[in-house]
Amino acid sequence: MSSKIAIIGTGYVGLTTGACFAHLGHDVTCADIDSSKVDMLNRGEIPILEPGLDKIVKEGVDSGRLKFVLGSENAVTDCEFAFLCVPTPQGEDDSADLSYIQAAAREIGPLLPPESVVVNKSTVPVGSTKVVERHLGRSDVHVISNPEFLREGSAVQDFLHPDRVVIGCSNTTAAVKAQSLYLGVKAPIMVTDPASAETIKYASNAFLATKISYVNAIAAVCEAVGANVSDVTLGMGYDRRIGDMFLNPGPGWGGSCFPKDTRAMIKIAENAGYHFHLLNGVVQVNEEQFDRMVDKVENALGGQVDGATVASWGLTFKANTDDLRESPAIEILNRLAAKGAKIRAYDPGCKKQLENIEVVADPYEAVDGADVLCVLTEWDDFKWYDMEEVGGRMGHRRVVDGRNLLDGHTLKSKGFTYDGVGRR
Repeated sequence: MSSKIAIIGTGYVGLTTGACFAHLGHDVTCADIDSSKVDMLNRGEIPILEPGLDKIVKEGVDSGRLKFVLGSENAVTDCEFAFLCVPTPQGEDDSADLSYIQAAAREIGPLLPPESVVVNKSTVPVGSTKVVERHLGRSDVHVISNPEFLREGSAVQDFLHPDRVVIGCSNTTAAVKAQSLYLGVKAPIMVTDPASAETIKYASNAFLATKISYVNAIAAVCEAVGANVSDVTLGMGYDRRIGDMFLNPGPGWGGSCFPKDTRAMIKIAENAGYHFHLLNGVVQVNEEQFDRMVDKVENALGGQVDGATVASWGLTFKANTDDLRESPAIEILNRLAAKGAKIRAYDPGCKKQLENIEVVADPYEAVDGADVLCVLTEWDDFKWYDMEEVGGRMGHRRVVDGRNLLDGHTLKSKGFTYDGVGRR
């Protein structure tokens, strides 16, 4: 059964949500305030790097089920559902800034059809459904929570084949309507109260951040005692209570969600009178991991960072995306630049120049004359470059592998010094 859906905001979440709902057979209108972006999207072109998204956007546009308009007033007047997919950035006090979502609610409130359903898709604090209700100013419109669980680099797959769909709603009729949107999606649908749905999103991201900080701490222990973190995590992952996901040590966690949502979870707990010491520790361990990576580079350089040329393979916060927001790679490189290093970097997803970092278009150009090469994003391509050529171009054959992506034994046989994470 097809429904008329309006999507307010065509950022990462809004664009993926709109395109995927159109793929499921719904009639979707996405609204944005950027006219050039609207024109681009109506041509089937997308402004972000996300595998598979360009294909389903073009499919939706060509079929007529997906269109993009300028201004929310051109999207909501005949909709059955209006999804709020606007930014909720971190405020100065670490809480989520709801000004965009409040403004969107005020704008669409007078225009919505009676009995329509407004859906909070953005990541919002507990109690936000009531905030949206107040700003809509409509007693005949229902507000529900339907948090997104999209991973950059696999967002289309995550939407169409999710682990679960969570709907937070206090009105049974609205909950049933929302469930109908996901017909054809094979996943458990959990219906709960709005506060629980909103908490599920934050609790999930905070737990994943905790898991990464934990394995990075275990990697530090492995280095100290002479254990191999790859074997340790393999042994842990066989335990079904633990699982093997998010047990890869690295340079730290970042991106558009984990830092913001983890700090927001701490703030939500604090406002409710609970001091979340565990999660504060997770954030602290992540900061320490950035420092540990800087220390590894400094050790590889014999303690002389000032004046050294540091090459980096990787700038984005993870592979298969062009997202640089809160990237651990950039954080680490900036800290090295502050110590006087000259930074030159290559990343398949980044073409623009960055402050303190010279971005080049070729991985071999990045290592020309370099004193050390850092691997900071887990792009699969990095494994297949000619390391003999890399060594010939470098000033010194030194590698700090922050993703354990390269074969350290092979590199050592080629005359490189090699330092990974959690490997003595």
